[in-house]
Amino acid sequence: MPNLIKGSKKLLNAWAFYDWANSVYSLVIASAIFPIFYQALFKSANITTVTLFGGSIRSTPLISYTTAAAFLMVAIISPILSGIADYVGNKKNFMKFFCYLGSFSCMGLYFFSLENIYISLLMYFGGLVGFWGSLVFYNSYLPDVAFHEQQDRVSAKGYSLGYIGSVILLLINLGMVMFPEVFGFGAGGAASIQAMRWSFVTVGIWWILFSQYSFYYLPKGNKSGKKVSTKIIFNGFKELRGVYISLSENKQLKRYLAAFFVYSMAVQTVMLVATYFGEQEIGWSSNNAKTMGLIISILIIQLVAVGGAILTSRASAKFGNIKVLVGINILWVVICIVAFFITAPIQFYITAGIVGLIMGGIQSLSRSTYSKFLPATKDTTSYFSFYDVAEKIGIVIGMLIYGFIDQITGSMRNAILFLVLFFITGVFLLLRVPRNKKR
Repeated sequence: MPNLIKGSKKLLNAWAFYDWANSVYSLVIASAIFPIFYQALFKSANITTVTLFGGSIRSTPLISYTTAAAFLMVAIISPILSGIADYVGNKKNFMKFFCYLGSFSCMGLYFFSLENIYISLLMYFGGLVGFWGSLVFYNSYLPDVAFHEQQDRVSAKGYSLGYIGSVILLLINLGMVMFPEVFGFGAGGAASIQAMRWSFVTVGIWWILFSQYSFYYLPKGNKSGKKVSTKIIFNGFKELRGVYISLSENKQLKRYLAAFFVYSMAVQTVMLVATYFGEQEIGWSSNNAKTMGLIISILIIQLVAVGGAILTSRASAKFGNIKVLVGINILWVVICIVAFFITAPIQFYITAGIVGLIMGGIQSLSRSTYSKFLPATKDTTSYFSFYDVAEKIGIVIGMLIYGFIDQITGSMRNAILFLVLFFITGVFLLLRVPRNKKR
């Protein structure tokens, strides 16, 4: 196995390429094909609710709560595993485990049905845990492979590769869904549903296949040098506590994390429910127009996001990370207010384009800003585990609030509008982050 030096082009490319491998999950499963497939199952069965654990629940709150449960699982297990990874010095194996869990769960979505809703939701749950669990370790590699001045650029490169790669597979899947007879699935609505099932299989294969390049070149990880104890399962939580205590000595990092926790809660919630919103709240002329329109909207977001990540990286070099993040959060406020009023497909397309422009930027810049604020340490996994746990707990809260408002009001519009409060709070907290820090 090659031993590449930190900052080398090949190592940076290998790290960034994992975004190419795993981003097909976030696009095809989380954003595009699966939400359409999920709602189509309810419509074909002519029902709007299912019975779960003795109670009746609507389709969108059900998926919101399942998503929240998966993120809660990631928040609980990631510090345990990151602590073990630091002690044994091989976080790559843990990254592989979650990669394969997510990949095979995606393939398992082929069998998703309302008749077997428990097993079906378990496959969805496994895919989400696998995707986000692998990101805990993937993100923690950033300060290991890139020097301080390289991190904004390589982080943006990773997101850009992810957007490009996922769009390529989505275009293939779009062809399968819109022209199922060309791919041997027959004709009609049932054939399109079958094509969607096979698209989930292609995601799993793509993810496993292309991740091998990253796994080949990435180092095992930094071994802590400490003696492994019988209480190793608690090491991750102890390290998180150590990170939390260290925040008192780093006001810049502490205040940035508070801001990130709040605005990321809203950003991730919007990204996770956007397609469900478009499916339910926009007036499409037909089911075919809806399917095509929703996928086109996602493609617009992905393509524009590539330029958004690059522009944000350049803007941060000129104006500073915090100022750019403040500006992006203000744009999110405007988008959520506008989304409350849109009803026509063309309005949805325009909003999708603006979302794409700032979506890639805020994700990429948030990750690299956190990496820049870290103290000099080899224990990057624990710090990024803290970052990821904060993000996941925020998503759990965001999805639960979103699902609750959706359930009691019967409208996703009210839930989207509520997220404005989180973005406004995020702006306020970002403005409190000290601009200069003596390192």
